[in-house]
Amino acid sequence: MIKAAEILSIPVYATTQNRSRLGETCAELSIANAAEHADKTAFSMWIPSIASHFDSKTPSEVILVGIESHICVTQTTLDLLANGHKVYVLADGVSSCNPQEIPIALARLTTAGAIVTTSESFLYECMGDASIPEFKAIAGLVKETSTNTKKTMETLLSKM
Repeated sequence: MIKAAEILSIPVYATTQNRSRLGETCAELSIANAAEHADKTAFSMWIPSIASHFDSKTPSEVILVGIESHICVTQTTLDLLANGHKVYVLADGVSSCNPQEIPIALARLTTAGAIVTTSESFLYECMGDASIPEFKAIAGLVKETSTNTKKTMETLLSKM
């Protein structure tokens, strides 16, 4: 999703949970171009340094991926919804140290008003039309990541 966000010019906002005690979130993620990368101790990433990038009078569409679907992803989603934003939670972009938590969290978030979908579904919805200049790059990225996406979806669906 980070590569897709770059292709589609979607800003990336990242947080790390208590960096001094837990370390960096994931060294493999390339988030050097993030609009904001904040350290936090709150479980929600809807903290002042992130919230300041959003206009409270104009709802935004926010895509969430992250670790611990039942904690940080859930609390962030609920905070974003409470602040009037439209939230897409990418089912193949969330995880948990206890995989049985994932479907419970996703069901709760759907009930709360979030749109739970997959990365591929979201990307094509976001583009809307194959005639846009970014289509070829996104289609290539989807193809490039299809094996990993399939494995992730099989793992996720086995828990539901």
